Amino acid sequence: MKSQDIRSKFLSFFESKNHNIVPSAPMVLKDDPTLMFVNAGMAPFKEYFLGNAEPKSKRITDSQKCLRVSGKHNDLEEVGYDTYHHTLFEMLGNWSFGDYFKKEAIAWAWELLTEVYGIDKDILYVTVFEGSDEDGLAKDTEAYDYWKEHIAEERILNGNKKDNFWEMGDQGPCGPCSEIHVDIRSEEEKAKIPGKDLINKDHPQVVEIWNLVFMQYNRKANGSLENLPEKHIDTGMGFERLCMVLQGVQSNYDTDVFTPIIREIETITNTVYGKNDKVDVAIRVIADHVRAVAFSIADGQLPSNNGAGYVIRRILRRAVRYGFTFLNKKEPFIYRLVEVLSSKMGTAFPELKTQKQLIENVIKEEEQSFLRTLDQGLVLLNRIVEETKGDTVSGEKAFELYDTYGFPIDLTALILSEKDLKLDEEGFDKELQKQKKRSRVASEVSTGDWTVLIDDSVQEFVGYDYLETNVKITRYRKVSSKKEGDMYQLVFNLTPFYPEGGGQVGDKGYLESAQGEVVYILDTKKENNVIIHFTKELPSHLNETFRAVVSNELRELSASNHTATHLLHQALRTILGDHVEQKGSLVKPDGLRFDFSHFSKVTPEQLIEIEDFVNARIEGKLPLVEHRNIPMEKALEEGAMALFGEKYGDTVRTIRFGQSIELCGGIHVKNTADIWHFKIVSEGAIAAGIRRIEAITNRAVKDFYLDNNKAYSEMKALLNNAKEPVKALQGLQNENADLKKQIEALLKDKAKDIKGTLKNELTTVNGVQFLAKQLDLDASGIKDVAFELGNEFDNLFLLLATVINGKALLSCYISKALVASNGLNAGQVVRELGKYIQGGGGGQPFFATAGGKNPEGIEEALKAAREYLT
Repeated sequence: MKSQDIRSKFLSFFESKNHNIVPSAPMVLKDDPTLMFVNAGMAPFKEYFLGNAEPKSKRITDSQKCLRVSGKHNDLEEVGYDTYHHTLFEMLGNWSFGDYFKKEAIAWAWELLTEVYGIDKDILYVTVFEGSDEDGLAKDTEAYDYWKEHIAEERILNGNKKDNFWEMGDQGPCGPCSEIHVDIRSEEEKAKIPGKDLINKDHPQVVEIWNLVFMQYNRKANGSLENLPEKHIDTGMGFERLCMVLQGVQSNYDTDVFTPIIREIETITNTVYGKNDKVDVAIRVIADHVRAVAFSIADGQLPSNNGAGYVIRRILRRAVRYGFTFLNKKEPFIYRLVEVLSSKMGTAFPELKTQKQLIENVIKEEEQSFLRTLDQGLVLLNRIVEETKGDTVSGEKAFELYDTYGFPIDLTALILSEKDLKLDEEGFDKELQKQKKRSRVASEVSTGDWTVLIDDSVQEFVGYDYLETNVKITRYRKVSSKKEGDMYQLVFNLTPFYPEGGGQVGDKGYLESAQGEVVYILDTKKENNVIIHFTKELPSHLNETFRAVVSNELRELSASNHTATHLLHQALRTILGDHVEQKGSLVKPDGLRFDFSHFSKVTPEQLIEIEDFVNARIEGKLPLVEHRNIPMEKALEEGAMALFGEKYGDTVRTIRFGQSIELCGGIHVKNTADIWHFKIVSEGAIAAGIRRIEAITNRAVKDFYLDNNKAYSEMKALLNNAKEPVKALQGLQNENADLKKQIEALLKDKAKDIKGTLKNELTTVNGVQFLAKQLDLDASGIKDVAFELGNEFDNLFLLLATVINGKALLSCYISKALVASNGLNAGQVVRELGKYIQGGGGGQPFFATAGGKNPEGIEEALKAAREYLT
């Protein structure tokens, strides 16, 4: 059975049980601070479990893209070394939100596996929660009794809290679970050890394929459990493992989910899978990781240096490293796998097809960048090896290479072993733990439990129509962090404060009590469908009615910039082409940032055209046409732009200004005239095929022109109030260029004169022409002198020094014949002598330079140079 059919049968089965099929949510989470990525099928539905929102259906089924590479659920380092762990995987799931519970979930799981898929009942085992004294929970006898109706009791096993009590994190929805395991070993192997003895023992052929979670508790910050308002079902079946079972193979990588990618890797790298363990691991790593990176980019998450982007970059670099080390690939090749991935999975996940070009470009550029890092790291590692005394490279040096330059530690260890050197692994681990501790301490956040004042789960946002209103605080909690200190999070029954979202920052403002007490709202965010307001202090009387007031000035400025992003998007698609898609934005009171797909630099002429396009619509005084809660399909029919990677409901809000119409939940001006003016301040690349425009509107534009006018007046004054300042400035530039040429000519003449003097100062040391001297020349002049003398002598050793802008410079020239015969190396010489001037440097064996901040050390360095010849 092909993987596409396996997925379809799952969804069709639960559709026949009155489940609504929903598409996979984007993997990158935007309103849940506890998670970077969807790491389980339930993550997109967390708000339903918490009672913060009503699902469109009580029964849902899907195949959800999941990523497990950080936090509690982290399988990254296991990927490639076994045959059943992955970074990205599909989780087939069925969900009940307060509808059916254990009986139906168990019966349908058994029916699907044994009757629809036809899996032999004799290879299946199930586990049930054995209870926990720590939490005061008894054994799940209810699940046990339901399982007895389908499977022999000797195949129902007790499972501990670690394996059979599912929790998403330290806080949140949780509950006991029943796992379904499969034993696909040979009959001979089964005769040696019973399958029940290998459950949850990390055996590659005795694996869990489905977890039925009975979600009925909420874990509080203090570790205690409370009942959820309703009982829910949350199941997750590993799609790749199910394919392994149904396709009769012994590894996930032998299924048709992975074999097309593996075949392509074999072709590109001229290797064979299944012949060499190290090669096999590398191929599995690359086959797995390219899926994770491709899906992440398609969902809108580009590799970067922080947050979720750093995780994606780390996954890709791990793949590059394995290709570099074990498949001998020194040039980009992983991007070439996107074609086969897109063709095989694009039907189920069309984003792979629509975003294919972007995915390929981003991966290729990241590969090129990291390969350059590896090349640089090899040079640095060779330098470390040269400086190492003995047979062990210090862990501190290896960690610096890893931490500062991103050079992988396992590659360092491999190269050192090839050079018969050892790595101080204990020292490296010590430095790594220090760094982790620093990072952990800096990012530690302690979140308390909610204190409920009013049992009101329905919260209304009124900020589209009102900037102030009377509110009641329904709940609050304290959050402490090293970075921010103590903060309080407040939830109101209704709120005019817009929460951060859609690129727009959250509103600020204040709460005012009837007695005149004021508490400032410093930020507003959304978490699991709840709008949360951040303050530094709590009001004195929490149960009062407060006046909630949004900062009108900041709101209007943000609205100007947000509307400008819509007009900018329209301008880019009109002027550059329909291929342009929004890839991210940031809307603040003082400006906007807009990221978009485009594969070449935007020309100055195009930027002017884009500005003119937006400003024409501002001058056109286009009114806002807003439609709230209209069906998604109707909005798309009307031409509304939907952003890929965003999560939309069945009903949406559309924002129209003239011909610009987009799905958007943000705050906008009532008329484009309110923007006043639009000005682009920068444009550039942020990734392969991704450009960024930064711009300003409204008051910021007025300030921009005032500042420019002031600078112009000051410049004109410096030019003696010339009537044509541009011509006057060009005249100064031409004059400066002429003077530079004259200075260069004088310096060359000076260098020639100095050369004649230096020839007379050469001394012979052990048959070598030697000179160490400080000169009054720039770096270029010293290099010219050194090479001029070098052309006349084939046994020359020069160390020349100078001081430039208060800093020391050492330049070493050694004739190539001496480099070959005497083993001298100019790069090594300046690195060692650089310590006298508190600096360092390097270069080629015959010419190298070192800079330092201590000119007083030049004399000692010149004296020490003679020692290389004695």
